[in-house]
Amino acid sequence: MAIARLHGGPLDGQLLPLEDPDLDRMIVPYSETQVVYERRGDLGRTGENDGPTEAEFWFLEAEDEIDPDSDHPRERR
Repeated sequence: MAIARLHGGPLDGQLLPLEDPDLDRMIVPYSETQVVYERRGDLGRTGENDGPTEAEFWFLEAEDEIDPDSDHPRERR
């Protein structure tokens, strides 16, 4: 098993399961839109006894504008 460590954007600090450790981009649902994260760097923790393999993903873009102060999508308007 591998995990994706997300940096920046609305999902900063989140860890997600990563089915394919060779994946270069992740498109993740967020509220009523989607956000895109791009992998940077090499895989970490690839040894047999150092925990799950990790990949670092950095925020690239959002499909729509994101309002971090809104608790409900309809409040953005």
